[in-house]
Amino acid sequence: MSEPTKLVAFCGSLRKASFNRMALNAFVERLPAGATAQTIEIGDWPLYNADIQAQGFPAPVQAAQKAMLEADGLVLVTPEYNYGPSGVLKNAIDWLSRMTPQPFAAKPVAMFGASGGVLGTARAQYQLRQILVFLDGRPVNKPEVMIGGAQNRFTDGKLTDEATDKLLADLGASLVLAVRHAKAAAQHVK
Repeated sequence: MSEPTKLVAFCGSLRKASFNRMALNAFVERLPAGATAQTIEIGDWPLYNADIQAQGFPAPVQAAQKAMLEADGLVLVTPEYNYGPSGVLKNAIDWLSRMTPQPFAAKPVAMFGASGGVLGTARAQYQLRQILVFLDGRPVNKPEVMIGGAQNRFTDGKLTDEATDKLLADLGASLVLAVRHAKAAAQHVK
């Protein structure tokens, strides 16, 4: 039996009937046995402001950092707004990037997103990958999951598209494998 894998997820869409939230739910349901995911809600976080930071990090930011440091891997889910990730997800990243210890550092990170357009968040994910380079995160490269035409892939809040189903399951398996490799490498270094 394999060791449990603890993941922390962020959904960059606040809308209740969000395709991205539906995709995250589908991803979690398809995780390999032994893997669990905790979703951190980020909609109520204040906009990043160094004056607020100087008074102390807000409690939800501190709680997110703690969960991330205790997690084995991370999941970022984003819609694409104006060719980039959502403002709420970027705001969460901006807050968390200023914390010590850095909660993204050396963590395997899966990312995906859903949109009504054809490219399915490709440009937003490209920007997230650039951000993760700076934060020393470890993006899972394959499979890339960019859910285009999302309005045709979900029915009554549930994923109904077989190809997307397989991609999300494969991404979950790839993330768990990346976590195992990261743990093995960390043990080797000790």
